[in-house]
This record gives sequence, structure tokens and C-alpha cells, in this order.
Amino acid sequence: MVVIIGSRIAAPLASIPRFPAAPRSRFASCKPMAQEIPTAEAAKEDVLIQYVVIRKDLVETMKWPLGSVMSQGCHAAVAAVWMHREDPDTIEYCSPEKIDTMHKVTLEVKGEIQLLNLSKKLAEASIDHKLWIEQPENLPTCLATKPCWKSRVSSHFKKLKLCS
Repeated sequence: MVVIIGSRIAAPLASIPRFPAAPRSRFASCKPMAQEIPTAEAAKEDVLIQYVVIRKDLVETMKWPLGSVMSQGCHAAVAAVWMHREDPDTIEYCSPEKIDTMHKVTLEVKGEIQLLNLSKKLAEASIDHKLWIEQPENLPTCLATKPCWKSRVSSHFKKLKLCS
């Protein structure tokens, strides 16, 4: 197979070096624990989900274009999936059977302080995520969780509003 970039042939796919597997995170898997799913009915409704949290002040105060803010969320989501590509939940989330039915929720926080506080709380709860820091500005713009079971992570996002 050949990779085509624009109108030029870049390289045969086999000649592109593979990146080494991401090191396992120090955090536990986001697989739900038995006590976190109270009933069999709740277990049936449980889904793998990825949360993306954007800073609202980027648009309202800093006057970033909507497309630029959307790109930040995309960067964080892709990075979180890539960093945890060997994780069983991520593999299932990206499987051919589920690729067209991914669940993602995009939420907002007021600003940088709230984003950093959320990232800290997620880390303390062993919820794997990627805090995206835009370079070269060194500006935290958003975060995304790795794909996790909704029953395991949803309580950490209940107080946040849907991004609008």
C-alpha cells in the first residue's frame, strides 16, 4: 500500500516507521468495577464514552474562532486515544464493529483554572485523560478522557454544561 499526501506519493506504507507502544499509564483502567454498576439494567445501558472539555473563555473572552477551539478538542481527543491505543477499552471503542457508533460528549468549563482543577480531580480519581496544552503559547485549552465506561466516569462531569 502507498500513502498519498496531497498529489504526491509519500512512501510505501510498510516503510513508515511505527511508533513504539505508549507506556502504560500509572492510572488504572476505566473499566467499571462491579460495585459501580448497581443493577443488571444499568450494565446493559453502560457504554464506552469519551468526554471532551473545552474552555469557554477561549471563544467569549479571548475571541478565538470557533474552528480553532474545535481543533483543540480534536487534538485532545486524538491524543487521548493514541496515548491509550493498547488499552482494551480504547481498542473496543475503535473496533470496526463500533467505529460508526462512538459516543462522545463535549462539555465546557469557564476558564483555565476550572480546566486545571478538573484535570487534577480526574488524575486523583485515576481517570486517564489528556490535558491539551497549545504550543508555543503553553496554554491549556481543553482535555479529553480516554474511552471509558460511562458508569465509571460520568459522575465527574455531571456539574459541567454541554458546550454551546
